[in-house]
Amino acid sequence: MVFKENKPIYKQIADRICDEILTMEYRDESRIPSVREHAATLDVNVNTIVRAYDYLLELDILYTRPGLGFFVKPGAKHKVLALRKAQFLGDELPEFLARLTQLDIPIEEIVEIYRSMK
Repeated sequence: MVFKENKPIYKQIADRICDEILTMEYRDESRIPSVREHAATLDVNVNTIVRAYDYLLELDILYTRPGLGFFVKPGAKHKVLALRKAQFLGDELPEFLARLTQLDIPIEEIVEIYRSMK
């Protein structure tokens, strides 16, 4: 995994796990790799993985089974979609729309491109 400099590594790892939930690599109730396994796979410090998992616990996407590890919470896919939609509508879309205005690109042109992608 190649990490970006503008975002904490633990959040990038959490985002990747969320991506894997969205693509159904991890399904409801499935176990995700242990902290040590994931740290070794990504070649990062164990504490970084702990932060990523704790972050996903706070977001109610993962849960723990003592002695067994971390698991995907039922309904996690819908939770991830809702969080990402809120982030997109709150952060990314306003910037995108401002850029369209700045570049004098009519929304109809974007709609046409969007429809051609379906």
